[in-house]
Amino acid sequence: MNYSQYNVIIVAGGTGTRMQSNVPKQFIEIHQKPILIHTIEKFFEFDEFINVIVCVHKDYVTEANFMLAEFFPEKNIQVVLGGETRFHSVKNGLNSISNKNDIVGIHDAARPLVSVETIKRCFETAAQKGNAIPVIPVNESLRMVTNTINKAVSRDDYQIVQTPQCFVVSKIKEAFEQPYSPFFTDDATVLEGMDETIYLVEGNTENIKITNPEDLKKAELYLS
Repeated sequence: MNYSQYNVIIVAGGTGTRMQSNVPKQFIEIHQKPILIHTIEKFFEFDEFINVIVCVHKDYVTEANFMLAEFFPEKNIQVVLGGETRFHSVKNGLNSISNKNDIVGIHDAARPLVSVETIKRCFETAAQKGNAIPVIPVNESLRMVTNTINKAVSRDDYQIVQTPQCFVVSKIKEAFEQPYSPFFTDDATVLEGMDETIYLVEGNTENIKITNPEDLKKAELYLS
């Protein structure tokens, strides 16, 4: 499959309520650098020419632009408005990409611990097969709970999904023309709504999504 360029949409539209912080979690600093910057650096390490689009809440557009200009003065990073949900934020980001043959990765701003190897696997597999998402095995025992009934299920039947989730632009844009559904928990489920097969690649276990103060402590250790 021929493609023109790699792109990444960094979804940074959250406001940080679960982090119990005055600023969105993606703007919290770890070792004198905002989480968002750590995350973007991983993608430039993978491909110095990657096209970066950052989706942010309307209240933080100015702050994001200043931050990006400070840390990446020689890069042309585009900031777009986040939407009501992740779905709408990603759709806004996709509207900034015109070449339908490009590959686009969609990544959570609060995942600064993604490895360059994981990014590489996702983009290269998407270029070959049309899409790719990183997953890791479930290491804990699982039980399915339905109302008041619970039963054990095999953890071998499940995988934990991470980002970046990568797609051919033409396909994922078409998928995001569907009406929004609460069942769209990530970008792969949007594509799956068109009966497309989703391809899995190996993620990295430390690629956690920073959601609460305990996650922040883990990230500080990994990034030190």
